[in-house]
Amino acid sequence: MVTEVKKMLSGHLRNVRGWRSKRRMVVFESDDWGSVRMPDRATYDLLLTKGVRVDNCPFNSYDSLARENDLTALFETLKRHRDVNGHYPVVTANCVVANPDFEKIRSCHYEAYHYELFTETLKRYPQCGRSFDLWQQGIQDHIFYPQFHGREHLNVARWMAALQKQLPETLLGFDLNLFGLSKMITSETRASYLEALAVENAAEQRVTNAILADGLVLFQGLFGYASPSFIAPNYVWSSLNEKVLLTHGVRYIQGQRRQLLAKGFAGARRTVGHYTGQRNASGQIYLVRNCCFEPSLYPKMDSVSACLAQIKTAFQWGKPAIIAMHRVNFMGAIDEANRTRNLYQFNKLLVGIQKNWPGVEFVTSDTLGAIIEETL
Repeated sequence: MVTEVKKMLSGHLRNVRGWRSKRRMVVFESDDWGSVRMPDRATYDLLLTKGVRVDNCPFNSYDSLARENDLTALFETLKRHRDVNGHYPVVTANCVVANPDFEKIRSCHYEAYHYELFTETLKRYPQCGRSFDLWQQGIQDHIFYPQFHGREHLNVARWMAALQKQLPETLLGFDLNLFGLSKMITSETRASYLEALAVENAAEQRVTNAILADGLVLFQGLFGYASPSFIAPNYVWSSLNEKVLLTHGVRYIQGQRRQLLAKGFAGARRTVGHYTGQRNASGQIYLVRNCCFEPSLYPKMDSVSACLAQIKTAFQWGKPAIIAMHRVNFMGAIDEANRTRNLYQFNKLLVGIQKNWPGVEFVTSDTLGAIIEETL
């Protein structure tokens, strides 16, 4: 009972401050598109035999590059629905644009980092040959809209240092073209490799700023437009990153209610609070997630009912419903049942949204940001 009350109060607290509207808008923010995770089922099984408990991490159990059938199934689900304006639900697909080039890094004995565009990575993965074509079709159909999530979902400095130290499980993952083994399931004492923008000093800050700038240029080259919004990998970033983002056209910063800061950097606090409609010192607007649809991460939860309740709370406070839902929920390469059951639930969620709020509008993160910007 106490836990339920805390959840309810937390849900209201996420919506107390900030911008309000009578419009009932729903945003689906989905992270990690383009990034490698578990390459295939054989790799998953091999890691288990080596004693790495990948089965204890949902991302290592289910997440992978999006295959053609993953995208087709997701898009078919989205196209079953339209909002009051006749628009489909649209996924704000927060994507990275590059992955490590494992072969080049191996050839130089871990002495230098190299990356490749994620479109090149796709060419080597089974059933991914047409995946980027489907991304582009999704953009044309207004159901899939990429935004910038980083150059890689990887802290390059941490990972390369671990490779050079020859940490055994990190090396095992590398040999299998994998960097995203959760630190919670390995025996290694280390920080997360996924916190791409976590830094401990000014020199590292300069490096991450350069990586961000490079990634933003690559994003525009891939998609033909600059990304108006950004979400930091693992919600870790600094105000100095925001200035770099602004110079490349990023006006809206997606995130959770608490921004995470790397320990030790300039004596900074560990977290900073934000709310939707808040402006930073550079004039950028924060968009704060207040709902969650993550059935792969919380399999024991009734994800549909929980998300509908969160949407109800958001609308009661006059807030847009900004729903977090990672790519992992819709991937089937490692376990096809993961995609099947979660798309079934996602369809139920979409039905429930339209049944409860017939006047709902489906919008992207940057569209919401522009609406807020016009009224501030």
